[in-house]
This record gives sequence, C-alpha cells and structure tokens, in this order.
Amino acid sequence: MTEAQDEFKNIQRKDGLQIWTISKMKMVPVPEQAFGNFFEGDCYIILYVSNSTTQATDIHYWIGNTSSQDEQGAAAIYVTQLDEYLDGSPVQYREVQGCESPKFKSYFKSGLIYKKGGVGSGFTHVETNMYNIQRLLHVKGTKHVTAKEVEVSWSSFNLGDIFLLDLGKAIIQWNGPQSNRQEKLKAVLLAQDIRDRERGGRAQIGVIEGGQEEASADLMKIMKSVLGQRTVNLKEAIPDDKPDQHQNSIVKLYHVSDVSGQLLVQEVAASPLTQDLLCSSDCYFLDHGGNSIMVWKGKGASDEERRAALSRAVGFIKAKNYPSNTKVEVMSEGGESAMFKHLFKSWKEKGQTQGLGKIHTVGKIAKVDQVKFDVMELHAQPKLAAQERMVDDASGHVQIWRIENLELKEVDRSTYGQFYGGDCYLVLYTYNKANKPQYILYMWQGRHATQDEVTACAYQAVNLDNKYNGAPTQVRVVMGKEPRHFLAIFKARLIIFEGGTGRAGVVNPDPGARLFQVRGTHEMNTKATEVPARASSLNTNDVFLLKTPQTVYLWYGKGCSGDEREMGKAVADLLSGQDKQNVMEGQEPAAFWVALGGKAPYASDKRLEKEVSPHNPRLFECSNQTGRFVMTEVFDFSQDDLDEDDVMLLDTWEEICLWIGNSANQYEIQESYSSAVDYLKTHPAGRDPGTPISTVKQGYEPPTFTGWFNAWDAHKWSGGLSYEEMKSKLGDISQITVNLNNTDLNKKTGGGVGNYSAPGGPGNIRSHNQRMSSSITSAHADQSPIRTKPFGIHNSELAQTPNVNQLRQGQDPGKREEFLTDAEFENLLGCSRNNFQRLPKWRQNDLKKKAGLF
Repeated sequence: MTEAQDEFKNIQRKDGLQIWTISKMKMVPVPEQAFGNFFEGDCYIILYVSNSTTQATDIHYWIGNTSSQDEQGAAAIYVTQLDEYLDGSPVQYREVQGCESPKFKSYFKSGLIYKKGGVGSGFTHVETNMYNIQRLLHVKGTKHVTAKEVEVSWSSFNLGDIFLLDLGKAIIQWNGPQSNRQEKLKAVLLAQDIRDRERGGRAQIGVIEGGQEEASADLMKIMKSVLGQRTVNLKEAIPDDKPDQHQNSIVKLYHVSDVSGQLLVQEVAASPLTQDLLCSSDCYFLDHGGNSIMVWKGKGASDEERRAALSRAVGFIKAKNYPSNTKVEVMSEGGESAMFKHLFKSWKEKGQTQGLGKIHTVGKIAKVDQVKFDVMELHAQPKLAAQERMVDDASGHVQIWRIENLELKEVDRSTYGQFYGGDCYLVLYTYNKANKPQYILYMWQGRHATQDEVTACAYQAVNLDNKYNGAPTQVRVVMGKEPRHFLAIFKARLIIFEGGTGRAGVVNPDPGARLFQVRGTHEMNTKATEVPARASSLNTNDVFLLKTPQTVYLWYGKGCSGDEREMGKAVADLLSGQDKQNVMEGQEPAAFWVALGGKAPYASDKRLEKEVSPHNPRLFECSNQTGRFVMTEVFDFSQDDLDEDDVMLLDTWEEICLWIGNSANQYEIQESYSSAVDYLKTHPAGRDPGTPISTVKQGYEPPTFTGWFNAWDAHKWSGGLSYEEMKSKLGDISQITVNLNNTDLNKKTGGGVGNYSAPGGPGNIRSHNQRMSSSITSAHADQSPIRTKPFGIHNSELAQTPNVNQLRQGQDPGKREEFLTDAEFENLLGCSRNNFQRLPKWRQNDLKKKAGLF
C-alpha cells in the first residue's frame, strides 16, 4: 500500500470532481477544462465528493470501448486501493462507455464527448485545444447528452439526431428534421461548452435546421465543402435507448462466501427485502433484475473478501450471462447509496430509534424528543418545509364540497373537519405568497365511496382547477393517509368516520358503540379515526374515545403523553356533549370491556418515536418525445432539470409529486398519473399504494415541492432562455465563411499554448486558463482600442467583444457589466439587462464568472 499511498498523496477530500486517466498503468490527473471528454481507448477514475454536510463520496471507473484489458485491470485495482485510502466510505461504480449510469452523467451537465484515440488503442491523443480541427460529433439525448466522434461524412447523418461539425474556429450544428426542441437546446449548450472550455471562447457557432437547409445557404456551402455533395438520402432516425417505463420489481439478495476456498454464491431472499437480512460479517450481491449488481460489504468481512468484491461482481455477471455493460455498485456497511436503501422495505440508520409514528427533528438526533413544529422555520429552511409537507401555518381560507349525485355540493361550515368513509370530498385551500393567492386542491376519497363517486371527484377537480386557470396544486388523499398540512388546516377538528355519509337527510345506521383512535400532540397534527369497536383495536401508545349511548370513555394508554391526552379531551368535546369518563390503561371498569365485546389482546409494546424516513428524494422525467411514454431518472437533480416540455415525477417517499411543465402535451399529463400509481405498485420495496400523489403546475410550486431543490429560483421561468432565444443570441450567423483552402486558417493564433495535451488525456496539466490568459495578453499587447474581428464573420456582422480586463480610471472591477453597451451585455451574459436584474444575486454572480467579468 506504500506505492498506492504515494499515488494518492495529492488527493484531497474536497467538494466536486477529480478525474484521472490510466496511462502506462499509472493514474494521471485530467485538467478541469477537459472534464467530460473521454477517449475510447482509455480508462478513467472519477472521484466525486458531494457538498452536503455528510460529504458523501463516490468513486467511478470508466471503461472505454477500445481500452486494453491491462488498463481495465489497473483501473479496478486503483479503485479498490483508493476506496481503502478513503477508509472504505465511498460507493464504487463500474461504468462502461455508452451505458453510463444517470448518476455518472449528472456530473457533466453539458454532456459527455467520446473521442477517438487513446493509449490502449494505439492512436495518439488528438490535440483538440488547437484550432486545426475537423471532426463530426453525433449528439444524442435530452436529459443526459452524449456526443461521439464519427466519420466526417454524410453517411454518418440521420434524420432524427443532431450533428456538430467542428472546424476549430467554427462549429456548425445541423439539426435533424425529426429532432425535438429539447435536443436542439442541449446541443447548442454543448457547442457553447466546447467553444468556451476548449477554444477560450474563440469560435463561432452556426445552426442549420435540417428541414430548412435553404434558409442557411452559406452554412450549407461550408458543410458541403467539407463533406462533399450529398448524393444519397439520409438514414432514418435511430431510436433512442428506451429505459423501461416500469421499474424492475424483481430484486434478489445473494450471500457471497469463500469459506471453502471457492467462491460460493447462495440466494438468500427475494423482494421485498428487509435490512435484517444483511449480516455485518459477510458480503452480499443484490441483483436488481439483471439491470445492475450492488455489492454490500459488511464491516466484519475479511480484508480479502472486501478487496475482491468488485472482481467477484464482474465474475457474477459472467456466470449469469448478463451483458458485459451491466452496472456494478460496491458499498460498505454504513455507506449505502440512496438507490440501495430504496430497494428495502424499511431502512434504519445508525443511531436512529425504531417504532411507530414520527417526530419533527432538525439535523442529527442525540435523543428523541417531541418537538412542536414551528412554521416560521419553513421560510428559513426550505428543505424542512418540504420534509414536513407544510406550505404555510394553515391559517388560509378553506372551502369544502361533497360529491352528491356526481355533482359538487357545498358542505355546511359547522361540519368542517368531519369526513365520512362513504363520501368523496374536494377541499380547496387558499393562502397568500408574495401577496399573490396560491391554491391547494385536496381530493379526499372515502374507503367505501362508489367508483362513480371517485371518478366524479376527479372530474370535478379538473373543472375546479380550470376555474382557477390551472393554478391549484392537486393532491389525492386516500382515507387514513392524510398529509400533515391537511391535518393542520382543521385545527384538531378532523374526525374520520369509517362509513356512512354526511349528506343531509340521510340517517346513518346506529352502530352502537363507536371507537376512535386519537393521534396528535397539538392542533396542527391531530386527527381522530374511527376503528372497529373491539378491544384488539386498542394501542398502549395512544388515546382512544369509546362512545356509547350512555357515556363517552376517554381511554389513556400508558405510552401516551400529556399533550396527547389534552388533544383527546378536545376531540371528545367535539364528538359529543355527553359527560366524559377518564379511564387509565389497566383500570378499566367492566362496562368499558362490555361495550367492546370483552377483553382481548392488543398492541402493548411501548412505542419509541421514529425520525422521518431516511430515503432520499428521486426525480424522474416522464416523456413521450421518443414516440412512446418512458420514465427516466435524473440524478443529483436541480431546478434546471425540470423540463418545460415534460412531466416530472418527484418521489419523496412520503409523497409522490407530479410537476407539469407548461409545454407538456396532454398525453404525457394523462399517462403520468397512471404511471405514478404503477410506480408505487411495482416498487421493489413494497411501497404503500395509498401514498399521496399531488400535481403541481410550473410557476405555481408550493414550498413542499421547492424545498427539495437547492437554491430554488422563483424567477427562473421568466428569465430562462428557450432554444429559440438561445439560438437568436448567437447573432446572425448565416454570414460565417470559412476559407478551406487557407492552410493557416485553423491554426492557433496569439501566444502559444505550449505542449498542452488533449482534453481527456494525460499530459501537461498546467492551467489552461493561464495559457489562454497569456494568449489574450499577447493579442492585446499593443493596447489598441480597435478590436480584432472574430473568426469567419464579415465586418458588417461583427459581434464585438470587449476586452473586459481593461478598466477605465475609477471603474469598479466588481461592476464591469455596467460599463458594457447593451449589445456587449447580451453577447457576454446571454440575457438582457432587465432579465439579468430579475435574477437572484448568486445567479448573477455565476453568469458574471462564466463571462469573465467577476
């Protein structure tokens, strides 16, 4: 390990990415400006440390399609040693070119570029930071983009994808006639990323719409001068890889042992799995339907077992005849990935207590205390608002309708809070946010309501939603699964009757004795639910109300708190004006047991409160842009991943939320709800099918949704750039001209870039920015106020770019953007001054940094 420690001595556990390529069996750092470029003949090791408080660490090793077996072996060994060097806490992932995990792709927001060449293939690394480039990139994907170098020929094109013809100082984007707007936008962003990172901003971008080539005649001349005349029809669109719409619910757990000197793999259990199946002294394979293999290493497993885990997983894949590109994750006990935990019915973190119910806590818990929820914390901690599913302090306006004869009938306000299992209700909650009304529409479905009433409830919800121009957030509430905010708006007056109806004039049958279970510690979280009037319904941890024709018994279990007893009294007063008789558990009068039909065993284990579920939220894109409806997971998601053309599904474990983009088509909207229901039904962990499902419209997101996204920008939808706007910001690019006969045209200008090696490959890793800086300084050495003309643009179309490093006397270097003309401002920052001012400060600074103004 001494040699390995020398190899890793410069590795820092800092937030973000660090990447190495394997060269001559050694780890060689890849410069930051080359991140996202991968040579097909090489292997890479990627270390990612999240910026969360836990600093979760992941190690990926990437295998190029033409990399050598020796390089692949070296990469696997280094990954194992790096894992040990970092105390075994990282999760390890095996990535194969073209089949990378969404988590891996999420690190490279602009996309992945596969480049020909590499040490293992015998080719040399192409010097792509130079300008003497001529290559064709085949671009695919809408959420996670990949670009592969292909033959520079018309035969590489097809009608459905996007292609970038990279000529060094000019990048021409050709959009297939069947490509969609999101694909076009992602390709433009990739082209800009190549220009900014690899060419120091010194390249022009042109766009050709494949279905309207005549509108870009000058650009087509350039393409034909490189590719020749097009003599054959272009190929039909190539279908995108289609992730399975339905997750694979088949999960098997295998025990791995080498006690006999031979590898023995034995099946332990199939889904749904429980955490107690994992023994700390062993290693396990979790086979997710052949889609991926997860390796779990117990803390007590031998060093040899732990080191061999990765190679054994690859051997398991071969033995099962799974594809060679099957994904592999390796993790240690205590450092499990979020996806691994999601495949178990329940998961308890170290130090977390067990039991029923849940409490509100902030941060790690040293001891478990009941903490009253403070609504003021919602604004200071958006994630807390999302976890608690509270949009406000529940002081807004409430309106309730019951479904009667398939129509809406307004409910008498004096009965607000009383819900009958034979009915369906619509509850409209109105609150203000930034002096603007916001709406939540709850659809409460009784367990015994007819199918016609349930259908009518959904239909009337659509009508009510249309009345408010689509602004309400819609939440389906299954009886008994009421979310916290729903409880809060009734201020401890929520009583749920098992059957019957609240309709006027209808006499419900007299059930005799009725038993209600009361749960809650204050008016914001209390409800009373009718349960069968039998002794077996009792629970030592709760308060129960037993209502008989003669009296009302308030039964206090030994495990309930003083606050719970107080809420029981308040609910009892609502339920009946009769005298109340307090009954302590173990001191019940004979009449109490007679009313319940006699004594019987009931839940009597003392309950310990449980913290909110440790499961991390997951985001999925729901789209039919490829021709059929598919759901694709988005890892390490942010607000930028919410696609206006699609429906997104956010799974917070406690709730499913459907986000509807403004441009989502009707088919996607219709399919998304049924897909959410199927998602719960087919979840490997055996999820509760009654989990609440809510619907949120773009621009009307409540805090219970936005809190799951870091640094949510409420003005994003008004300031974000569409594909058409992004394209127009490139200027009038129809005048780009390239003199292909000029052999000096594509050679670098200005100060030399030295012997810098290609992005993605090993070599001199001196800062590219330093070299570009010397190049720019050299170009402006004469301090002349006359700006040089960007490559290939006629004088009449010159998009002048200011030298932002030159300041006039008295100018504030922190406000350089104020001294730009409007044209310069838009050219550098990509938006108008007005839109820029509407952005939050962090977003303004981010744009200024990228433009070199900060």
